[in-house]
This record gives sequence, structure tokens and C-alpha cells, in this order.
Amino acid sequence: MSNFVFVLETNRKPLTPCTPGMARSLLKAGKAAVFRQYPFTIILNKEVQATPEPLTLKLDPGSKTTGLAILINHRVIWAAELTHRGQQIKDSLQSRRAIRRNRRNRKTRYRPARFLNRTRPDGWLAPSLQHRVETTITWVNRISRFAPVSSIVQELIRFDLQFIQNPEISGVEYQQGELQGYEVREYLLNKFNRQCAYCGAKDTALEVEHIQPRSRGGSDRVSNLTLACHPCNQRKGNQDVKDFLSGKPDVLKRVLAQAKTPFKDAAAVNTTRWALFNALNATGKPVATGSGGLTKFNRTRLGLPKTHWLDAACVGNTPMLEVLTTQPLQIKATGHGTRQMCRTDRFGFPSRYVPRFKFVQGFQTGDIVKAIVTSGKKIGVYVGRVAVRSSGSFNVSTAQGLVQGVSHKYCTPIHKKDGYAYGY
Repeated sequence: MSNFVFVLETNRKPLTPCTPGMARSLLKAGKAAVFRQYPFTIILNKEVQATPEPLTLKLDPGSKTTGLAILINHRVIWAAELTHRGQQIKDSLQSRRAIRRNRRNRKTRYRPARFLNRTRPDGWLAPSLQHRVETTITWVNRISRFAPVSSIVQELIRFDLQFIQNPEISGVEYQQGELQGYEVREYLLNKFNRQCAYCGAKDTALEVEHIQPRSRGGSDRVSNLTLACHPCNQRKGNQDVKDFLSGKPDVLKRVLAQAKTPFKDAAAVNTTRWALFNALNATGKPVATGSGGLTKFNRTRLGLPKTHWLDAACVGNTPMLEVLTTQPLQIKATGHGTRQMCRTDRFGFPSRYVPRFKFVQGFQTGDIVKAIVTSGKKIGVYVGRVAVRSSGSFNVSTAQGLVQGVSHKYCTPIHKKDGYAYGY
């Protein structure tokens, strides 16, 4: 079943979301109109005095994808997965930095020295991390405008049973306590995508395995550990991993590379979690928190698959859950373009220029339009994102392919560009 539909009364006051069937009936009867395409929202043509049911918005923040879920009395009526572009921001900044340093080091006119006398404010986050916080807050505020959200629940921290059992624990006792093996295993499960590193087997019992056997000088460091199914673990025995995978050079290369990969996703979440919590508190709505361990416990107890939006629905105190939607909205952050008036090649030299004005005949690149072409060689109906041209002849990117040379006269806007791409 699809997500419930957000409903606004004529004064744009958010009401209780309705089912897709009810929304179709209201639109067909002329009692409502489409207010927004993503997330799909309708607006009634009359004022309603009814008191809407309070909704709970739950968040499962992630490094690459954040899960969102809206609940009414333990019923999941709306869900979405927000994909961040933190890595893209980092790559763009590194590219710009390289070009800037190259330009400064050229033997051209004199450039004054630039001293490191700038300071960063308290709570400063790298742009790629700040982006994760701001996009999440953007969607919290956007959903609050379309739905009567009364409270927010955020997954904030992972539980630490050792500290709960003994607040005075420290040193070796803490490092080699009851959770030592559990934490290492959970780390490896996340790092190797919960599958055997050698054969790729999933949904089977996995064992912690030494890449370089201890009998051959291997250590117990996490960088020397991986996950293997029982048959692979038995076949490998105490062989060197290069001998064991001598016939699979691609697998060997992947295992050695993945073993050295840092767990930067967890670091990104840990860095931004309190900044997100403080930003959520600033919205004025009551904010509750839950641990990652409680989320996993709820999801396992309810027998739900592991997805970002179901993780969000399981955050916090969740004694029961009724999932009324199975088709979450897929939201991908794409950004708003660039301010550069002159594009450069990979060496930093000017390659092309861009128009001064983004808008052409009321449209800008990235708008979702519906083009009904009634004459010429391209007769038909096309729905997709538009790329504007100063001549007024646009390109429309549809699911079937690119349609070039569509006049602006045939285009009707469906959803204005807002820095996100949508899908189901």
C-alpha cells in the first residue's frame, strides 16, 4: 500500500492524513486540489474546524541514508528514505581545493600571503556533515507544515550494558568485558554487509575469521578479522588468505581492501547526532530519544526486515507496530547547482560559460513538467525533468529517455526544483 496523503484545509492548516482512495475521491468530486506532488499533498476548498490526530515523526539518522516514519497510535501511515550527498560534497571541496592550490602556485602576479588566523565557531561541523543535519531538519520542518506532527523520536546512541551494570568500570576491565566479542562482531557485520567475505553467502550463520591466521603471525586486531560461513572457515583452516584465494584474485583484492576500510559511516553518525538533536529541540516540539540497541530489539521482536524506514518506525518505545504502507518515498539530495559563472576543466582552466539567468519563460533546469505536444514530430505527452535553453526549446528527461526540442509553450509545471530527486 502507498503512503497516506497529506491534507491541508483551505487556510493551509494541516489535517490528519487520509488514505490514497479517499484522496482520489476528494479530487474527483472537486472538493480538493493537488497542493504538492512530493510529498503528495492535497488542499481542501473549504475551512475545517476538526481537531487533527497528533502524529509522531520518528527518525533513524544514517551516514548515507536517513529513515523517516510517521505514526498514529503505533500505525505507520507514511515513510520515506532520505539519501544524503555528503561524499559528493567532500569530493567537490577536494577538487576545488586542488584547483585553487594549483592556481596559487603558478608563477603569475604576486599574491599576498594568507595567514592561518581564522577560527572556527563552537559546534562547527565539516560541510559534508553539516549537510546531513540540515537536510534532515529541512524535511522535518517540511513534513510539519503538511502534517500535524506533535512529537519527534530520534535514534541517538547505542546502549552500553557494561556502563549500565557498572558505572565505575574502566581500563582493561571495560575493554575486555562482556561486550568485547559482541561489539567486534556487530562491527564486522556492518563492515562486511552481513555476508561471507569469501563466497558472499547471506542469511546464514557467520563466524569471525582471521584473514592472516594466528599460527602464521596474524593478530586479533579488527583489521585482521572478517566474517566467513562455516564451510568457508573450515576449508580455509590455517591457510594464508593469498593461498586460499589464489584462484579468485578479484575476491582476494576485495577482502584485503575491505579489511582496511575505516568505519567512517559510524563516525559521521556519531559526529552529527548531538547537532541533530539540538536542532530538533529548536523546532519547539518535544523530542524523545532511543538507542540503536532498542531499535534492533524492536525490529527483531516484530519480525520486520532491516530497512531504513522500518528502523525509523522501530525507534524508541514501540510495544506494537502496524505497518499500513509498504512503499516509502525515496528522496535523494541533489543540491541546487553551483554559483560558478565559468566552468573549468580538470586542470582549472576555463572551459565554458553559463547563462546569467537560471529562469527561462518561468522554468529552470530541474523542474518536473508535463509537456503535451500537439503538433510537429514529437506529438505526445511527456513527464520528466526539464533542462532549459535560452531559446525556449527545452529538453525533457523522461523514464523512457531524453526528448529534445520541446517548446516551453507545451510545458506545465508539476513540481518546482527544490534540490531533491524523488521516486518510489
